[in-house]
This record gives sequence, C-alpha cells and structure tokens, in this order.
Amino acid sequence: MENNTSLQQQLLEAGVHFGHLKKKWNPKMLPYIFAEKKGIHIIDLNKTVEGLQEAAAAMKSIAKSGKKIMFVATKKQAKEIVMEAAKKVNMPFVTERWLGGMLTNFNTVRKSVKKMQSIEKMLNDGSAESLTKKERLTLTRDKEKMEKVLGGIAQLGRAPAALFLVDIGHEHIALSEAKRLGVTTFGMVDTNSDPNKVDFAIPANDDATKSVAIITNYIAAAIAEGLAERQASKDDDTDGDVDNDAERRAARLQAEAEAEASRGGGRGRGNTTGGPAGPQKRRVPGGASRRPSGPGGPR
Repeated sequence: MENNTSLQQQLLEAGVHFGHLKKKWNPKMLPYIFAEKKGIHIIDLNKTVEGLQEAAAAMKSIAKSGKKIMFVATKKQAKEIVMEAAKKVNMPFVTERWLGGMLTNFNTVRKSVKKMQSIEKMLNDGSAESLTKKERLTLTRDKEKMEKVLGGIAQLGRAPAALFLVDIGHEHIALSEAKRLGVTTFGMVDTNSDPNKVDFAIPANDDATKSVAIITNYIAAAIAEGLAERQASKDDDTDGDVDNDAERRAARLQAEAEAEASRGGGRGRGNTTGGPAGPQKRRVPGGASRRPSGPGGPR
C-alpha cells in the first residue's frame, strides 16, 4: 500500500493526471476520468497505477521469456526519453518515423537493414577507398538516413512479441499493424483516445515530458527485472548441468573400477600362489570316473 501511495505521489508530481480539454475527450475514457477542472479532464491516478502495474507485470513476463518488446514514440517530446529507456534494456525502438509495413512487411524492412549494415561495413573496413569521393559521400549520406529510421531495429531478427506505444492516436499506423498480426500492445492513453484499441491501457498524460519519462522508466525497470530473472535462471540451469555431469562421471568411473576388480578376481580364482594353474582332472564322457574293468574291482 505504501508503494502504491508513493507511486501515486510521483505520478501526481509528474503531472500524469492532466488530460485534454473536455471538448476533445473520448467518451470511452469515462471510467478513467476522476473529475473536470477548468474545462480540463483529470485522470484517476488509482486507475493509472492499476494499469501501469498490470502492464509492467505482463512486460516483465515477456522479457523473462526472451521475447522482444518494441518501443514506439515519434513525438518530439518523447523520442529521446523512449530511445534511452529502450537502449538500457536492449530492446528495439522506433523514434523517428514509422515506416509503413515495418511489421506487416518485415522481410522487406530487414533487407533495408542489411543494406545499411553492408554500407557501414564498406565504410569501416576500407572497401570504399576504391570509390570516388562523391560516391563515398553518397554512401555516407544514405547510411545516415537509413540509420536514423532503422537504427533502433538493426538487431531485430524477427517481428517483436509486443509494442509499447506513447500516444496510441499518434502511432495509429503501428497500432493497426500490430493488431493485424496479433502482436500484444501496451500504450499510454490520454483522455482523447480509445483505451479499447490496446491490450493494456495505461491512462496517462502522453504530452508532458515528465509524465512520459516516469511511465517509460517504470516499464523499462520491469523489463530489466524480467531479463535479470531470465539470466539467473540460465545460470542455475548451467550449475545444475555441471553438477549432473560430475555425478554421472563419478558413477561411470566407479562402475568401471568395479568391473575391473571383478575381472581381476576371475583370473586369480583357483591359483592362490599366482603361478600357472595345476592340471585339471580328466572327465570321462557320461559323467562317471574311469575305473579298471574286471571282477576283482580296484587293484
């Protein structure tokens, strides 16, 4: 309870509760509105805390499973904050421009990323030295343009498992592509947006820098926890495998030693002096001992 109170206080100080003008509201946000003050809707911070904690728990679970969460924020006041948070947890991000088909036509986007990486390799390893100055300048400019748009998803090998959006109205193209592919969506939802469009809605002011920062950093911290738990689980599994290997090796060596001992005992049986074994008694076929014939019996 104290944590929730502290979080509410932080959200209040960051201005998360300030919504849009009443005339710009979306009626579907009614459950998340606490009051109206001077023509501006005030967001219920209790609902914000609930939505934020629920979203954070879900993102932590996704991160723990090893899947990627893409951060999307192309608004001027949010892009730097979101980019830094995504880099801290090694997650992909889009903060310049959402290219149409970035999810629905992901293979084509990957080709552009590979082209950007090949140009970068040429410029770094000296392969471009054979080109003219004008050609090198053109390659450099092309790389910078592509890196600006695609740099945040350069290490993304496949479509992400989830999207975190700042202002779902502004990022409607990304949201529609995610819904089309069944990608889980998380979003900061202001009073002028429809919260039903995302799977996990976080009612909050999506225009103020402080508001965006506190929500984004809280989400990033939850993702970091999930990644840490995943790494700890991997370490435990590795230690367990090492212990199991040691036990199996010890059991194998013990079995080999016992087998060697039993073979040694078999060779020494019937010959306690260690010399060659004495002559064996000859057996007569039929199982009877050889006896001298004649009525007199044994002589």
